[in-house]
Amino acid sequence: MYRNKILKLSLVVCFLLSSQLLQAGSPGGSSSSVFVGLVVLIIIFLFAVIITIANKLLKLTADRVGATKTGENFSVIPTLKDLFGSDGASTSGKIVLDKGFDIPLAGAADTTTLSNAKSATYAIKPIDIQGMSPIPKVVVLAGESVKAGDVVFFDKKNPAVKYVAPVSGELVELNRGAKRRIDELVILADKKIEYKSFDAPSLGASREELINFLAESGGLAFIRQRPYNVAVNVEETPRDIFISTFDTAPLAPDLSFAIQGKEAAFQKGLDVLNKLTTGSVYLGIDGRAGATVSPAFANAKGVKSTAFAGKHPAGVVGIQIHHTAPINKDEIVWTLDVQAVATIGTLFLEGRYDASRVVALTGAELATPKYVNTYQGASIGELTQGEVENANSRYVSGNVLTGTQVSQKGFLGFFDSQVTVLAEGDQHEMFGWLVPIKARSSISPTIPTGLYPEKWVAHTNTHGEKRAFVMTGQYESVTPMDIYPQHLLKSILVNDFERMEGLGLYELVEEDLALCEFVCTSKQDIQAILRQGLDMMREQG
Repeated sequence: MYRNKILKLSLVVCFLLSSQLLQAGSPGGSSSSVFVGLVVLIIIFLFAVIITIANKLLKLTADRVGATKTGENFSVIPTLKDLFGSDGASTSGKIVLDKGFDIPLAGAADTTTLSNAKSATYAIKPIDIQGMSPIPKVVVLAGESVKAGDVVFFDKKNPAVKYVAPVSGELVELNRGAKRRIDELVILADKKIEYKSFDAPSLGASREELINFLAESGGLAFIRQRPYNVAVNVEETPRDIFISTFDTAPLAPDLSFAIQGKEAAFQKGLDVLNKLTTGSVYLGIDGRAGATVSPAFANAKGVKSTAFAGKHPAGVVGIQIHHTAPINKDEIVWTLDVQAVATIGTLFLEGRYDASRVVALTGAELATPKYVNTYQGASIGELTQGEVENANSRYVSGNVLTGTQVSQKGFLGFFDSQVTVLAEGDQHEMFGWLVPIKARSSISPTIPTGLYPEKWVAHTNTHGEKRAFVMTGQYESVTPMDIYPQHLLKSILVNDFERMEGLGLYELVEEDLALCEFVCTSKQDIQAILRQGLDMMREQG
């Protein structure tokens, strides 16, 4: 901070004045020089104190009104960068985040190819929706046929939002988990998809009509509500709606590539979303050097666009919310991904539920990481058939930080558009991390990452067991938010609701702190702890 420079300057001046005073105290010195020196010293000291207090008050005021951004200079005196250049926080509408970490994994999907992937079976997974009843109301019996867009189930606690079939075919399995929880509803797909026909209302219709249509046609199921990251409540109107148009997670799909051919549907979806909020629709645009931004994002109409640059988690929508319009107590916002926006747009343009997805098949264990055209809930085994030679591999629906481990016979998650395949970390590593004989990614300077190849072939070894939850400052170094993650997590563990609320729980969901779990020295299940706190707070109302 600039006030620290002022204090250092004061010390230098004090040293110079002390020298002058010593000279003044010499036989050749004068009493007037001593007096002048003391006056100057007192003035500089008082000036430094006033600046320090003013800076502190300015920062507190900015925090209270939600005007803070990571890296901003909160000082009444401008810095040299303020006067002659960029301050590293905001340049031409761009927010540059100075915290985070990019995990350089090998196995990124190649954007030069896009193939069609056939899957015989698809599944809708109620367990992917936070807050869903363990046993939702299933309205289709095993053996019955459905069209794409037909209602399959709904939550008994939130019956207005319907979950529909992504493809046409026969419901062949209803897979259960512990305590007869319904985990998957599996559909054997038709060779040619048949769609249920919808009569979409015009955008001039009332908000209630639009909401009811989206709830019945399955479009509303893709939207998640914050706080808590749960299914939307149709009786509540969001303050704003947020969409991140890029993903910075490890090996994440290129969303500008994924939206190709769906530009008109994406814009139509934005037009619809604008009718559902009293506020604005915010787009987070990729502002990183060399980024290619789709015209669908760059030229989007009726939205407030903000460019973000920096390392992961710059592309996480929760981070973008924090730096554009933070969530305050008793406020709700909605979030969704770009392919879901296109699905909503297609409902209004063509009157059909289009659950097609461009999915990135990633990971060093794949022979050819690539992009494929498929549908929501596709069979992972069929998508990766013939691509994985190592039988001892782990399949993840999503990215390595926030994804869900599934079996090879599992299915793509409800909100996922990425599959990651990693080697299992069940092999003993001599001396572990003590001797850097293997490439690894770390924020620690003790690991000579510069000596290794640019990309890291990862496995699932945790490099240690769970240990004492100590203060390290690591979480704060990779979290570009004005919160204290470790203090918040500890308040959750002791069920301190007031501290949880005061430390910013309402702003967070699991993906916002997923990187903290990667850098954690204590090996804590950070995302699980955060979900525990969110569920507890939600139950309290």
